[in-house]
Formats: sequence, structure tokens, C-alpha cells
Amino acid sequence: MINTFADYKKAYRRSVEEPEAFWDEIAETFTWRKKWDKTLEWDFHEPQVKWFQGGKLNITENCLDRHLEKQGNKTAIIWEPNDPDEESRHITYRQLFVKVCRFANVLRQNGIKKGDRVCIYMPMIPELAIAMLACARIGAVHSIVFAGFSSQAIAKRINDSQCKMLITANEVYRGTKRVNLKAICDEALKDTPSIETVLVYRRTVEPTEMQEGRDKFWFEELQKATDDCQAEEMDAEDMLFILYTSGSTGTPKGMVHTTGGYMVGTAYTFENVFQIEKDDVYWCTADIGWITGHSYIIYGPLAAGATTVMFEGIPSYPDYGRFWEICEKLKVTHFYTAPTAIRALARQPIEFVEKHDLSSLKVLGSVGEPINEEAWHWYNDNIGKGNCPIVDTWWQTETGAIMISPLAGITSARPTFASLPLPGVQPTIMDDQGRELNGRRESAEGRLAFKFPWPAMARTIYNNHERYKDVYFSTFPGMYFSGDGAYRDATGNYRITGRVDDVVIVSGHNLGTATVENAINEHEKVVESAVVGVPHDVKGNALYAFVILYDHVEPSEALEKEIREIVSTTIGPIAKPDKVQFVNGLPKTRSGKIMRRILRKIITNDIENIGDTSTLLNPEIIEDIAQGVK
Repeated sequence: MINTFADYKKAYRRSVEEPEAFWDEIAETFTWRKKWDKTLEWDFHEPQVKWFQGGKLNITENCLDRHLEKQGNKTAIIWEPNDPDEESRHITYRQLFVKVCRFANVLRQNGIKKGDRVCIYMPMIPELAIAMLACARIGAVHSIVFAGFSSQAIAKRINDSQCKMLITANEVYRGTKRVNLKAICDEALKDTPSIETVLVYRRTVEPTEMQEGRDKFWFEELQKATDDCQAEEMDAEDMLFILYTSGSTGTPKGMVHTTGGYMVGTAYTFENVFQIEKDDVYWCTADIGWITGHSYIIYGPLAAGATTVMFEGIPSYPDYGRFWEICEKLKVTHFYTAPTAIRALARQPIEFVEKHDLSSLKVLGSVGEPINEEAWHWYNDNIGKGNCPIVDTWWQTETGAIMISPLAGITSARPTFASLPLPGVQPTIMDDQGRELNGRRESAEGRLAFKFPWPAMARTIYNNHERYKDVYFSTFPGMYFSGDGAYRDATGNYRITGRVDDVVIVSGHNLGTATVENAINEHEKVVESAVVGVPHDVKGNALYAFVILYDHVEPSEALEKEIREIVSTTIGPIAKPDKVQFVNGLPKTRSGKIMRRILRKIITNDIENIGDTSTLLNPEIIEDIAQGVK
């Protein structure tokens, strides 16, 4: 593990000068059935990337089996239920190993074999982790769909990857609500001919409608299975999972991640970014239905032999102190959450934080979007008490693992900056003409691209390699384009400025909407904002700001004027929004990303062509905002 800034500089230099030797050394610390013949083969023009070719392994042997001898009795997963009065579950590595082996045999009994796709639509319960690891154990490809998606979204994903089995639960708890997941699945399965079997876990005691011949209860199937399950031998480049991410065309993109490189990349970044030690209790509040949950609740932490927390509930139930109550109860040392959650919690009375002992915390993390300065300071001052380094991590579903981030306590953290690239990551800034802005001691602003492959990157879009090439490798031939804009300062630190389609040219000036939003969010009455460009007869484009206020604040013309003035003062008169609309919410994905393209469609009255909204947390807000625009 990297222990000092000198270690970081040495590791980074080696990863650029001798990338194959660098990753060879890291990969050799894992358990392989057969060592690889070739470390890397790549061509970003094709694009084709292969890591550790010829290497044979099973990722579950690295997440479970290899820990049994020395730390079989160590807690692997702590599960915290939605209801604080329900008992937590502490599952050791040995117990998890047995549960995974047994359920892997259930899958085999039901006809699932290596290469088959299995859709998982479950709440945040340990059985979700068991199901995904059981798939990996036998070489089946899991496709996890967040248990808040509609039946239509499930059907689209099942049909795209031709899943043979669906694993779900009868119901899920969310705060005071109980949602019938099985009913949603039944609706989805009206048009999914590839599904042969549905396995149902009983989360509640409510009666569950079952279709004879297709639907089977988890526990009943488990009674027929043994604990002994030999792991399937996989090639390093064999598919591990497909994870769908939204696309502007209306069709979700099934990102394909493979076994060897993904394992090496997630474990390495987990250990180094968070500086994990033996007795730490690590909690990532994401849902496993997203890449953050795949990489940094399950695969990364378990491969590293850590204790990882899974939480079924929501941060506001039974009150807004729930996150901090869990941190105190479990003595959490590492807390990793989204800026959306931080901002929501910052709106609440500080008593919700102050009544809990957060002295166990050592490291705080942020994921999902760039964290604005006000939220960063609230997080630092009130949760970390100024003593916990904050790792503001930048990465994507497509990258598989963290790409740019401080290493906790090792490299410097600066508000709104994702900081330095991790070893093995070679970012660059490109201008609009496709030229690299690579002056070593000069700052630069443009588009964020990557010049060299990294092990955890997605290899393709399932059944659509041409789309993969068009989306990620056609903008700058020979490079991976992230779709994000970035600023790099003279010391090499990166700040993400938002999607490049969120850069608006106003009167010839390039304005990053994230910069304008940061300024608006500095106003004491503002919770959050989103800024987009709208056509303007004189300027070419004008800025339109959607602003959420604190609950007790009434919208007014005077407040609108104040907001415009704060932007003018912070950035300059050119950046002042022409229009400020006060809203109750913003269209967001479940991971917290604001969907600005939807806001642009609403403003231009193009709601019919909004595209894929299946990943939205709150689709109902679209009509709300549209009424306000009218």
C-alpha cells in the first residue's frame, strides 16, 4: 500500500514508464489458478483492451476462499436494516463463503451455467451480495437492476442481455413504505421470453403470488442444496457482469466488465484511496444496483479482506440522524457517500449530527458528482470535525474503479478538486480542436480524456461494440473520452467542471455550468442548483438556473436578484443567469447525477424527445418543472 507522498510519486512514475511491470506486481498479490501469458494488449482505435490474457482465476476465491485460513472469523458484511429496531446481521468471511457456495449450487440446480446471464432485482439485503457472488462463483454473468426501477426498465435490461433467470425479493422496505417488488417483476415478465426461472427471497411475511413452473422460493431451493461448490475457472477476460447506464438515445447501455482486470483495479484503488487498515469498519452508502456498490461495497472491500457495511434504509428514517446513529453504533471508520446526501443532510438542524459520537471516523469520501465547496466544508467541519481527510473521488460506470482522487492523508485534498490521478491512470486535457493541452507547469481547461488503458475499464457495450466505439473513442481518436470537462492546475490537480455538454458558450465565452452552480450554491438560502444553456438571439446562448431553496424560504423577485448578483460578483456579469426558476427538485439519477439534458428539453418544450428516464430517482419532477417553465 502507498504510505507516503514519496511512495505515490514513485508508484505513479513507474505506472507510466513501466505499466506492465507495475500492474504485474499488483496482480501477483492475488490468487490465480494459472498466471497470465501476456499482461496487456490494447488498441484504442479498434477499440480493444485485454489485461492478463491467459490468466485463470475465480474472483470469489479472491473475495472469500483466500481469507478463510487467517481471518475466517472476521466480519465480512455488517447489515443494518431499514427499521432501527430490527436486529443487525454480522456475517463472517466463513459464513459468507458457505452461503455463497450453497446459493451457487441453487443456481446450478436451476440450470444456470457459465456464461448465462442472471438478472438480480433485490433490496439492499445480504442476499443481494450472496446472489451476485454466487453468479461469479459459477461463471454466470450478473446484471443487477436497482430495486427502484420500473417494470419497463427491468424488461428492457432483461431483453437486451437475454437473461435466463431473475432473482428478486417479495417486498422491500423504504422508510415507512413497503414496496411489492414481486408485483413489479411480474409486470416486467409479461414480455421477457428469455426468463425460465424466478427465485424469490421472502423479505416480509406477506403472501406472495407465485407462477407455477416458473417461480420458486429462495429458502425452499436452499434446502435442496449442499455447501460444497467448486469455483468455476474463468479467464481473466471472461465477462463478470453487465451494468446498465442511461443513454441520451433512450436505450440503456450495458457496460461489460471482465474478471481479472476489474478485480485488480477495484481492490488496488479501494486499499489506497481509503488507506484501509485491518480493523477498520468501512461504509459506502450507495446501492449495489450502481457501479459504486459493485466496486466499493462488494468486490473491492471483500477482495481486500475488509469489513463492509450494507444499509437497507434511507438517511431520513426514522429521522435525519440515521446515518450518524449508524456511524456511532457500528464505530464506522470510513464513510463514503454522495454530495446529494450531504446537501440534503446539511439542510437539517445540526442537532441531528451533534447528538451522536462520530469520533470513530477516520476518512470521509464523496462520490457520484463533483462536491460543491459549501457541502465540502459542512462535511469537513460537522462530520469530520476537521480531523478526517475527504477523498472526492472521480470515476464512472465505464471506468469500473476510481480514477482521480486524493489518497486519504497521503495526497492533499482541496475543496472542489478531485485531486491527482491514481497510479496507472493517464489523464489529459483536450481542447475543442482535439489538441492535447499538456504544458507541464501550466494550468489548462478543456475535455478530460485518457491516453492509456487501466485494468478495471469496461471492455464494450453488450452486443453493441460500435456504440462503445462511437461514444467513448471517436471524439479523440486513440483516446478514451470521459464526456466530462476538467480543469488542471499548474501542480497537476484536476477539478471536474461537469459534462462537456454542460459547457455553455455565452457571447463567445465558455462557461462551465458547474462553476455557475457553485456560485449560486454559496447563497445562504440555496440548497442546490442546476444551470443549463438556452438559445438567445443576441448572446447565442443564455443561462437558465433551476434553484432549490431551504424549506423555510419563500421565493421572491428580490431573492432572484440576489442570486444573479452573487454569480456576477463571483464569476463576472457575463455569467449571470437570464432566468432563475425556483423548483422543489431536480431530475436526478439514483446515483445523484443531475440530468441537465432533460432540463434543456423542458426549456425548449421538447418533452416528447426526452429519451431514457428509467434511471431517474424522481421522474414526476419533470412535469412539475415544465409547469413552472410555462
